[in-house]
Amino acid sequence: MADVQVAEPHGKKKGGHKKKRRIAIRIDMTPMVDVAFLLLTFFMLTTAFNRPQAMEINLPPGDTKVEIAASNLMTLLVVPDGSIYWTIGTQPPKPVAWADFRKLIIDENKANPRLVTLIKVDRKAKYQDMINILDELNLDNVTRFSLAPMTPQDQAALAKVGAK
Repeated sequence: MADVQVAEPHGKKKGGHKKKRRIAIRIDMTPMVDVAFLLLTFFMLTTAFNRPQAMEINLPPGDTKVEIAASNLMTLLVVPDGSIYWTIGTQPPKPVAWADFRKLIIDENKANPRLVTLIKVDRKAKYQDMINILDELNLDNVTRFSLAPMTPQDQAALAKVGAK
């Protein structure tokens, strides 16, 4: 492990004093390197890495269109300032605060188990707003939802209720 090398004295110095021996110490670092690599390997193999968070979305094949009764369709409209408006059927859109959003989704899905949620996000809105809505639907176990572009008719309906 460790060696001590002792130099041989070369005789006496002037004045009758012996020359001090110079001791050279050499430490073998091999065991320490082995332990370091053992610990490194251990921590690399036992560490749980974060997996990317992704939501699986099954897309229908091609241009599939499904007819849904207006009473079974809840539309969520997201405007550029982050406000959310909702409507069922042909009713005018009503604003909903983010704090009340979860309760609204749960109540409406309990009232109508065949409810399909249609999410329409304005092109000028933030991407994070859409992600937040999808996450909330996922947390509330809503599996029947769809994404669609916001049409001029939707923007006109929002303008009538005073949305920005």
